[in-house]
Amino acid sequence: MIIAVIPARGGSKRIPRKNIRLFEGKPIIAWSIEAAVASGCFDRVIVSTDDEEIASIARQYGAETPFIRPQILADDFSGTADVICHAIKSLNTISIEGQCQQPRKVIAACCIYATAPFVFSDDISFGFKKLNEDQCDFALAVTEFEFPIQRAVKLDTQSHLEMLNPGSFSTRSQDLEKTFHDAGQFCWGTSDAWLQSKPIFTKQTAAVIIPRYRVQDIDTEDDWRRAELMFGAIRSPKSTVDE
Repeated sequence: MIIAVIPARGGSKRIPRKNIRLFEGKPIIAWSIEAAVASGCFDRVIVSTDDEEIASIARQYGAETPFIRPQILADDFSGTADVICHAIKSLNTISIEGQCQQPRKVIAACCIYATAPFVFSDDISFGFKKLNEDQCDFALAVTEFEFPIQRAVKLDTQSHLEMLNPGSFSTRSQDLEKTFHDAGQFCWGTSDAWLQSKPIFTKQTAAVIIPRYRVQDIDTEDDWRRAELMFGAIRSPKSTVDE
């Protein structure tokens, strides 16, 4: 069985109730659910939450909520990998509601973040293809850093500038190696990789490269407003951006 798991706890602090706050006409989690469904990759699309309101909204948009996440996995210190492991273990032991057959074992799971309105179904599908073709543990959505990190600077004890990598000072930007970071959209993984808590940032993880214009963390009100502006530009009927 192939599953999507969308973690969505109720106790978000910086933007209260952000997982179900309206974003461009619908709860923001709905964009992730709909992208998962549209990808055609999944036998089940699961929302893992400790909150009944979130669960109810998730079901309205096509997701399942076959369990309520325990509080020990719903605080500020709960790791995403632990939440995915809990979902896999739960689904490996419970059958689909109303059916009596033995539960089908999870063989791969994709963590899709609840506040990722720029996640596209085609990217999810491509990630699944990479996971299988490359025979990796994981396939992670990443995007390129806007500025060469080799040129990064820090402040010393007197607030004076100091380069992190002085050897890169005279190297042309176009000659510096490209670097990437987690796009905060989705991560595919085999069931074994999740359950064994394998590290994600290794050579056993395939990259699914997302263009920078479709990547925005949403942790503050400023982030939210920026995401709305980006969304309007990308989804505008007049937009020439290739989606």
